[in-house]
Amino acid sequence: MYDKRDTLADMAERAISLRLDEEAARALELLMRDGKSRSEAIREAVVDTARRRLYEIAAADAARVGADEGDRREVAAVQALMEALSEER
Repeated sequence: MYDKRDTLADMAERAISLRLDEEAARALELLMRDGKSRSEAIREAVVDTARRRLYEIAAADAARVGADEGDRREVAAVQALMEALSEER
């Protein structure tokens, strides 16, 4: 007999403490205007900021690759290979 059991463990929240200056306090109040709790607003702000930072890093990497002649040649070679492989189908 097969007995399937699912166990769910809630991830413990990681509490932090921070001191807000006047600008940060006003920004948090703005984020809470649509009914979010302080915790929800702060979590959303942290995730949004991290996401924007990842896009900035990706854009910087793309600019670096685009500025490097060797990297551009390598990208062109890979694109040509992919096109050749798709034509064989």
